[in-house]
Amino acid sequence: MSDTGVVKSEDTPFEGGPLDGRVLPVLVGPTGHPPKTYRIPVPDAAGGPPTMVVYRRVQRGHSRRLGLPQGWKYEYDPTGKVDKLKWPWSKPEVGPDATPGGGPDDTDG
Repeated sequence: MSDTGVVKSEDTPFEGGPLDGRVLPVLVGPTGHPPKTYRIPVPDAAGGPPTMVVYRRVQRGHSRRLGLPQGWKYEYDPTGKVDKLKWPWSKPEVGPDATPGGGPDDTDG
């Protein structure tokens, strides 16, 4: 096994949800940014399966002159949905109110 060197992390603040006000070290990727979503399993008090809490990465601020991001923070996402990769060749998800077949509504018969 080869040596991976030093793993970089960034102290990132969390807002909302169970981690409100905490600052945790989050591993950064090869681009120097933390992941877009951060999922945390919260254990159930009754001993059931853990609940997944989702946080989304947002800009902490930006510089005046160039508008570059100053850093990142995570905001609580109460919906808890995790975004999937969207490939150009994949079909869009069909919602419950969508018309079957993707065509316009035909009410004339």
